[in-house]
Amino acid sequence: MVTRVQKWGNSQGLRLAHHVLDCAHIAVGDDVEVVVGKDQIVIKKVAKQRFDLAEMVARVTKKYKVKEESFGKPVGRES
Repeated sequence: MVTRVQKWGNSQGLRLAHHVLDCAHIAVGDDVEVVVGKDQIVIKKVAKQRFDLAEMVARVTKKYKVKEESFGKPVGRES
């Protein structure tokens, strides 16, 4: 596929055909990584990071102590 770099505001951009994104399994709104090499630009889909609550809690150290945070006096309808 041949496309043209176009000016969009203060930036430049490329339009990619729907079938190109389908082949790469990329959809509108997906995060992508842009890798620049000699005379080339590679666009790669970034895997969505999955969080596992049990694994995250398991990484909390035994030394961790919960403390209360103060954000100041109540304002407006908070009180």
